[in-house]
Amino acid sequence: MPLRNRASPLGELIADPARGLVYGNRGCLHDEAGRIRRRYNGRRWIACRLEFRGWHRSSLMQPGRFTELFFLDEVTAFAAGHRPCALCRRNDYDRFCSIWADIHPGQKGADAIDAQLHEERVEPVTRAHVLWDASYDELPDGTFVLDGRDPFLVLGSELLRWTPAGYVERRLRPTGERAAAVTPRSLVGVLRGGWKGCVPLVHPTASKPGGRPSTSL
Repeated sequence: MPLRNRASPLGELIADPARGLVYGNRGCLHDEAGRIRRRYNGRRWIACRLEFRGWHRSSLMQPGRFTELFFLDEVTAFAAGHRPCALCRRNDYDRFCSIWADIHPGQKGADAIDAQLHEERVEPVTRAHVLWDASYDELPDGTFVLDGRDPFLVLGSELLRWTPAGYVERRLRPTGERAAAVTPRSLVGVLRGGWKGCVPLVHPTASKPGGRPSTSL
């Protein structure tokens, strides 16, 4: 049975056998039996490399340790509200901080970034994922929007429906209309700057028109 450690663009934790291309955490979310008990623990939500310095944990969700999370790709991690890790992705983190300084002058360091992102991703009363009103015409590639109950990726002239294994449905991107944006505002600003990191930005299924995603990726 798959562990409940796959994260959706809305930050929800689901169980699915498909593998993700980006790794991360937001603190210890599970109990001693490996059951998820909370959506997050703290404000430090990070996105990491799948491999770094040969480090390997023999079993996931060990008691008292952080909960290992997996994302389809980096745009999914951004949508959920995660930023690059300062350890395994130091160059990415430094460039991220430089872009962040242009968006939020005067904010410096991980604590300030994480506090701002927490306001943008978590509704303080309900703890639900924050959605915000935006124009389709102004959203950069890599942004997620919500259509009904489904998250869709904005990519060029299309919207691609997200699934844990990849992107499976394509629609024309509306023009002159409003959208319920999922990706936090500041991370939309990072994407607008042409973000490219050391982890896969978009899953390969996004470039396969009409193709079905592979659960082996």
